Amino acid sequence: MAPRRVKSSKQVYQLKISLDDIRPPIWRRVQVLDNITLRNLHWVIQLAMGWTNSHLHAFEVGRYPQEQRYGMVIDAYDTELGLKDDKKVYLSKIVDGEKFKFFYQYDFGDGWDHIILVEKILPIDPEVSYPICIKGKRACPPEDCGGVWGYMDLIDILQDPEHPDHESMLEWVDDGFDPNRFDLDAANKLLQQIDKFMSMYDR
Repeated sequence: MAPRRVKSSKQVYQLKISLDDIRPPIWRRVQVLDNITLRNLHWVIQLAMGWTNSHLHAFEVGRYPQEQRYGMVIDAYDTELGLKDDKKVYLSKIVDGEKFKFFYQYDFGDGWDHIILVEKILPIDPEVSYPICIKGKRACPPEDCGGVWGYMDLIDILQDPEHPDHESMLEWVDDGFDPNRFDLDAANKLLQQIDKFMSMYDR
């Protein structure tokens, strides 16, 4: 079997990835090469945000009724529904310039919607190992907490020692959970291992 050709990179996209409908904002700013596939970008989002790849995902380019969806094609039914394989699409093929916006959905049950904004298109810095996260705000919500509204309820409970569910929720999220904390170094350590994660899960 012939080796798969990899498109050579020519530039860098600086992306701001923000969770939709949540206040205060939760977001990450990352830089990726333009030859990244959407599947690999899925991994950048997972690792930079702090998700655990425990649920299905999809990218959406455009809005209904003209939107195109890309994700993990499992069977012919996905194709019949119009889902395209995100392993086969390069980011540069969907981005048409700075300020371009598209969307990423994670966990269709909880419904975590991410807005992805192309903030800048930059030359490649030979001193930088891409992908890299350069900034972010606030912690990633815990998995399976019920989406935006479930997370907001969770925060209220954690901040109220008198709430009857306070102790059980503290145990569930781990005592060290701080919704206002984002660890940039930890995110980049994970991004440096992105090839390992992809080889484990995307065989």
